[in-house]
Amino acid sequence: MIPIVKREQMREGDALAIQNGTDERELMLRAGIGIFQSYPWRGKTAIVCGTGNNAADGYVLALQLKKAKIPCEIILLEERFSKGGKFYYDLCSQKGVEISVFDPSHTDFSSYREIVDCIYGTGFHSTVPPHVARVIQAINASGRTVISADINSGLDANNGLSDLCVHSHLTVSIGDYKTGHFLNRAKDVIASLHNVDIGIPIEGKHIYLTEASDFADYFAKRNAFSHKGIYGYVTVMGGCTEYAGAVKLANLSAAALRTGCGVAQLAVPKSISQSVAPYLLESTLLPIPDDGKGYMIFDRKRLDEILKTKKALAVGMGWGSCEEYQKILAYVLKNGDISLIIDADWLNTLSKMDLDLLKSTACKVALTPHLKEFERLSGDPIAKIQQDPVFYAEEFARKYGVVLLLKGSCTVVTDGKNTYLVNRGCPGMATAGSGDVLSGILAGLHGYCE
Repeated sequence: MIPIVKREQMREGDALAIQNGTDERELMLRAGIGIFQSYPWRGKTAIVCGTGNNAADGYVLALQLKKAKIPCEIILLEERFSKGGKFYYDLCSQKGVEISVFDPSHTDFSSYREIVDCIYGTGFHSTVPPHVARVIQAINASGRTVISADINSGLDANNGLSDLCVHSHLTVSIGDYKTGHFLNRAKDVIASLHNVDIGIPIEGKHIYLTEASDFADYFAKRNAFSHKGIYGYVTVMGGCTEYAGAVKLANLSAAALRTGCGVAQLAVPKSISQSVAPYLLESTLLPIPDDGKGYMIFDRKRLDEILKTKKALAVGMGWGSCEEYQKILAYVLKNGDISLIIDADWLNTLSKMDLDLLKSTACKVALTPHLKEFERLSGDPIAKIQQDPVFYAEEFARKYGVVLLLKGSCTVVTDGKNTYLVNRGCPGMATAGSGDVLSGILAGLHGYCE
């Protein structure tokens, strides 16, 4: 797993490194060298520098390029410097590095092969002022290869939000990755991402970016001398007349045994059971009594059959909306002792109920909302959640004792104590049915892995 931090932790770590004897200028030197070593420089490079310590990384980079006999030019937005930055700027001046001040009336970067963005660092969390906006717009329109130092200027390092920011071909993160490298808009403005460790100690809790290798131990080798009962029985429950396809997708993802469960059962309203039967493949079918209009009604016998014989239950996909649903959900939470994955319409049903039911259930509950569903659950507006999705996800999971999987281009998974980012999302998943498939996969995994 790859550690990720927020800007506040990075700032504290920076101060701690200096307190422990690493000079600020040494950290700047390591950062600039790290950027230099992260890209195969090929032609004249423009290094666009702001006024803070992020600019110092650019000055060090200019010294490295000069040493390697690669032509470069420092372009200042203002002749104003941080203390450490001034030291390396003066060195650049002494070594004969070409230096100019940005002219807002001349925004042509066509004479450069690469542009390095050293305007703002991770401390930026505001609106880009007009004179800097002109620079960023010129960089983005240049058609040149753009490398951002630490974070794309204008992009919030905590949440990946921005009204206007640099679009980079490569962003070289310094110290540790930040949450803003992955959340919200990040994927749309960062084509490639690389981290340089410069020896900054981080105290406190880390968030982790998951990698495929992190999950290998959960999938033990299946012995030849085994049977389906060993690998878990699961139920996928949902569907109604209007949304029969959702539960079929969820079921297919679990029933093909691709995620490891032994047997998958599909529980649907009786009136649509015949329409989904041709898609069952290996699964069994459990028709649930309905109201004649395609909506399930409360049936204790059927629910008990699921709760007493299955290891996992995924619910809500294509369920629709019905008055009986709160009664069904309350019964499952009060009487179940299984892994319970709540998605889609069950999330909407849950949002109308007393959420304290989650605190007292014996079920191991995982909620899988997208932003709109989480808005209904938490009562916080989407715009507020996007400002710090990790915080709001952790707060909710901790309060109600659940695992929350907040879906997005980068998904936040947390139990309130441990938090992970899953950065495998892509635009192709922004389509009806992808969340239903995820719920089926989770049911299969819970059946197999627990």
